[in-house]
Amino acid sequence: MAGKTSGDTAHLYDSKTVRSSAPSRKKLAGNAGIGTEIPKDAIPEIQIPSFVESLLGGPLVPKMKFLPPDKMVQNLQLAVYGILIALAFLTLIVSPGAGTIWYMLTGSIGVATTIQVVVIALATIAGFIGTFRRDGRYLLTSNVLFILAILRFASSKVALSFDPFGLADRPFLLSSLVVVYAVFLIMYIEIGNGVLRYSMLDTSIRTNEVYVMNPGKIVGKYHRALVLNPIISIVLATLVLSANTILPALVGVLSSNTARRLEESVELTSVYGVALGTLFVFLVTGALFALNLPTHLQRYRENREA
Repeated sequence: MAGKTSGDTAHLYDSKTVRSSAPSRKKLAGNAGIGTEIPKDAIPEIQIPSFVESLLGGPLVPKMKFLPPDKMVQNLQLAVYGILIALAFLTLIVSPGAGTIWYMLTGSIGVATTIQVVVIALATIAGFIGTFRRDGRYLLTSNVLFILAILRFASSKVALSFDPFGLADRPFLLSSLVVVYAVFLIMYIEIGNGVLRYSMLDTSIRTNEVYVMNPGKIVGKYHRALVLNPIISIVLATLVLSANTILPALVGVLSSNTARRLEESVELTSVYGVALGTLFVFLVTGALFALNLPTHLQRYRENREA
């Protein structure tokens, strides 16, 4: 009689795990996407600092990202464009090839003049690009090139590349032109940096990183400073350059002969005269601060606004 087949099926589940419920769908979904490839957004960007950045402890000019410029920043950019054009023209006038560092290196006025024109052109182009892109690297390059273009020998006299108005025969007007050029250079550097600073402020306000009460008032004070500071600088520089006129007038009260000698003195228009004029300006400024004039002006403005 054939052996009867057993109905026990336990041997079918040997070495196997028996679950009382279906496998977890969440676990299966998680295991389905597992691979050896790392997502690109999970890999951090690593920037290896250069040799100069390693020495300085960071980038010389940090890279910054701004939102599209608002009206405040656009007005500053337009001001930079205008000042940059005037600065390039004045630099070309007040810095002829003779007396520049290029003439010292080459010994040729023609080569020095060509290099000078190229440097001024590069400084202007870098200034336009830096202002438009709001990139501090281009602005720094432009500032350095303008400073290199104006560097001159200490013994070189003030001269003009071309003089259609005959300023060379008028020392006071010639000195005034140099003062105006210096003010334009400082204004260009200041407003160029102002474009970057106010872009940072505008981006922080619009992204809700900071809260600034009445930013229009801040901008208004900055605009007033941009008008008043150049005027004050021109007045003080004029006092310094007018030492051969102011000092004889003061000394003339005591001695007319000494005043005449001071007027005819060449040293008053040299380095010694500039030093005396600077001393006079510092004395006047110190006297104003001794009178506490800034505090009185601030109180007057606060009372008027109230």
